[in-house]
Amino acid sequence: MEHHIAAVRLAQALAATAPRQGSGDLLRVVLVVMVLGCVLTGWFLLRGYKRNDD
Repeated sequence: MEHHIAAVRLAQALAATAPRQGSGDLLRVVLVVMVLGCVLTGWFLLRGYKRNDD
């Protein structure tokens, strides 16, 4: 029964904060993850083209 009460309180807290949030935070996170993913993918792919002039 205690888990049910905690879940209800959590749902109420989330519902109370939902109208104040816009898509700005989500969009910011998505863009940062996209840029980091592109940088890491480029680094991973381009490191194979490094020449070893021994």
